Amino acid sequence: MQWGDKIKSRWKIWVTIFSLSCFVLGGFLVYQKAFAQDTLYWGRSGSKVRAVQQRLKDWGYYGGPVNGYYSGQTASAVRKFQARNGLQVDGVVGPRTFQALGLYTPPKKTTYTTASRGFVSNRDSVNLLARVIMGEAADEPYTGKVAVGAVMLNRMRNSQFPNTLAGVVYQPLAFESVANGQYNRPLDPEAIRAAQDALSGYDPTGGALFFWNPSKPVSRWIWTRRITSQIGRHVFAH
Repeated sequence: MQWGDKIKSRWKIWVTIFSLSCFVLGGFLVYQKAFAQDTLYWGRSGSKVRAVQQRLKDWGYYGGPVNGYYSGQTASAVRKFQARNGLQVDGVVGPRTFQALGLYTPPKKTTYTTASRGFVSNRDSVNLLARVIMGEAADEPYTGKVAVGAVMLNRMRNSQFPNTLAGVVYQPLAFESVANGQYNRPLDPEAIRAAQDALSGYDPTGGALFFWNPSKPVSRWIWTRRITSQIGRHVFAH
């Protein structure tokens, strides 16, 4: 082989190695970027940060500007939200915090409702719905338990309320049991079954958006709602 041919051969080898290296490095950087975009922390910026800030502001955790920059004030608000909702308190918005905020759903098999707004995943939503049913209606008859779950799902499908189940559940002061921690009580099989029935479409309230116990102190405003039924000790209204 002549000297010129050797140079050409070596050059081709080096070009091939360089090209493969660039391909591998590029793939790694794309993967790294995609992974990083699923986690928000101090110094990040963009539309996802803005969405988190707006949700925290709407729910009373954040008092700063909604500017899309993850500042120390944003991190502090995230930590308050995490502490209030039983999450790891690290000031970082990962998948679990995104989900609790009603802003993120990991890719997985989902069961869609017949409504046009939002969707729920049985694996996550049965547990969340059952917890609120347990907190709000532990001593109610079975139909009353399903009814409480149905109200939460009806809210999710109504434009006046957040369009995710987590958003409805964690809306500030929407449910007493979430505010006082009662929804963290151990679940019983009946609460889980009631959540499953509600998620399957059973709604004994006829589409109610509100419920309350008339024997307990409530706001005057709630009595302006149109009461449609009473199940157990709760009345249900539109």
